[in-house]
Amino acid sequence: MWLRLQPSCIPGTKIVSIAYITHPSFMLHEMGAHHPEQPARLGAINDRLLSSGLNMALHHYDAPRAEREHLLRVHDAAYIDRVFGASPREGLTWLDGDTAMNPYTLEAALHAAGAAVQAVDLVMAGDAQRAFCAVRPPGHHAERARAMGFCFFNNVAVGAAHALAAHGLERVLIADFDVHHGNGTEDIFGGDERVLFCSTFQHPFYPHSGCDTRAPNVVNVPLPAQTDSGAFREAVSTYWLPAIDAFEPQLVMISAGFDAHVEDDMANLRLHERDYAWITRKLCERADRYAEGRIVSSLEGGYALGALGRSVAVHIKEFLEDRRDGMTCP
Repeated sequence: MWLRLQPSCIPGTKIVSIAYITHPSFMLHEMGAHHPEQPARLGAINDRLLSSGLNMALHHYDAPRAEREHLLRVHDAAYIDRVFGASPREGLTWLDGDTAMNPYTLEAALHAAGAAVQAVDLVMAGDAQRAFCAVRPPGHHAERARAMGFCFFNNVAVGAAHALAAHGLERVLIADFDVHHGNGTEDIFGGDERVLFCSTFQHPFYPHSGCDTRAPNVVNVPLPAQTDSGAFREAVSTYWLPAIDAFEPQLVMISAGFDAHVEDDMANLRLHERDYAWITRKLCERADRYAEGRIVSSLEGGYALGALGRSVAVHIKEFLEDRRDGMTCP
């Protein structure tokens, strides 16, 4: 049990406030009985947070719907209209070979993007130091004008664009450790020097992108199948961390995909929970150093339910254990 990790009010200590943002609509979006991106993913996360005691240390929020103006910052108007128009009254409508809408998908996708907007507002206002968005559908494959890879709107991109436009930030980091390349995020922000995009991913692998990037604000690190903990950490330390230190982000955003886990049969990397704890700790250190501790993390992949629950738990646990920022107990 991790009940001891709940913030305790010891005089003079710092408490990290963690926002946990989700919405009931996420459990209604389904793409077929055997589709790996299923409501049970959020159930596995919730079960693990409850059994570990971490749930009691979080501040819970219902995600609002993203507004059209939020989406227009990163998606074409005609594309947004197509997604709205494709929403079925019954059954499934397929936008590509593995990305479908049921009657509840549009509402879920809007709340998933809205979660990132709310999370940015919370950390920028100082109402939370960190935020985790337990959302589905995920977002990092959604390009400016294309749905793919289970994604409709690019949730993290919507949040980053909101931070730039509504809060006047000049430097936002998006760190993506999903096993798949965040092609949508690169499509949206490639060449935009206000955003540093760092991505590790298995290659060659879906979506078969990320190895010919020339944009100076993109740090792509392709990893061969069977990459283990040591090689992953060396790659992040060699390529990501120096770029982040040079960039000095004012906000750290995370596309938190956990499908590089050794138990996840959607891919062939060999990471463990301890690796997700490690990368989270490194990003917390950079957030504390440059961004007043501000981190917004949004769920992407992760399909082995037990591994997903455990990995999200250690991810959030690192947020709680990092106590250099936050409210001071009286």
